[in-house]
Amino acid sequence: MICLQATILQATQTLTDCRLPGSNPRLEAELLLCAILKRPRSYLAAWPEQTLTSIQEAAYQNLLQRRQCGEPIAYILGCQEFWTLTLHTTPEVLIPRPETELLVEIALQTQLANTALEVLDLGTGSGAIALALAQERPLWNLHVTDITPATLGIATHNAKQHNVLVNTYLGSWYAALPDHLRFDVILSNPPYIAAHDPHLMQGDLVWEPQQALVAGVDGLDALRTICLGCVKHLKPGGIILLEHGYDQAIAVRHLLQQAGIINIQTWQDLSGHERITGGYVQLD
Repeated sequence: MICLQATILQATQTLTDCRLPGSNPRLEAELLLCAILKRPRSYLAAWPEQTLTSIQEAAYQNLLQRRQCGEPIAYILGCQEFWTLTLHTTPEVLIPRPETELLVEIALQTQLANTALEVLDLGTGSGAIALALAQERPLWNLHVTDITPATLGIATHNAKQHNVLVNTYLGSWYAALPDHLRFDVILSNPPYIAAHDPHLMQGDLVWEPQQALVAGVDGLDALRTICLGCVKHLKPGGIILLEHGYDQAIAVRHLLQQAGIINIQTWQDLSGHERITGGYVQLD
């Protein structure tokens, strides 16, 4: 509990001393306080002795209690940083994570910068992958799918906020798409956690939408569907890139090989875990 007539410095120190699920409580304190004050973090350093009003203190206390209960700070603040973007984030969508930026990096490295491409982001969620690519490759034509109207609405909102045009399709994976579409690049960060994985009861995962996390008994149901249909929806020479669990690379390589994908490769994340697997459709 913060004291009445607390200063900015006292308010941030109070949260720093509390036990929170995050690894950087001082940063979280500053972010929560900035949300109340509607000021950038630089303001806190410039005016540490400014006294909070009673209304500001009460609002800050409310955010503190929500965070202490484990609610992800991205949901409390309603936004999350990804790549160079700030994305609107609600409990309807998965919180964009730094490891998914590797998927963006690989896509950028494997494709020509000045070429107009048709690019598909399956299960887009907040739109993070597609919008990051659009920022870097304005010539690319982005297509995104998702299974719920609410989620697709968030992706559309984020696209408008960043002045990006995306083609949206409501439905499950490839079933959402018109039959005639073919793509140069297909990407996805699909659900890949097994239904009874104990991690689902820990940290932010408790609060995130289960349909964006869980994919059957072994966590591979979504990846199977995506791999099975990828050749039909890729142009000759097209590439598919998939994020997956740290222990699923062998299974995903096998699924892609069965689908007819060639030149299959797996990339490691910064922690040394096999995180992204992809390959190409053979040229005619």
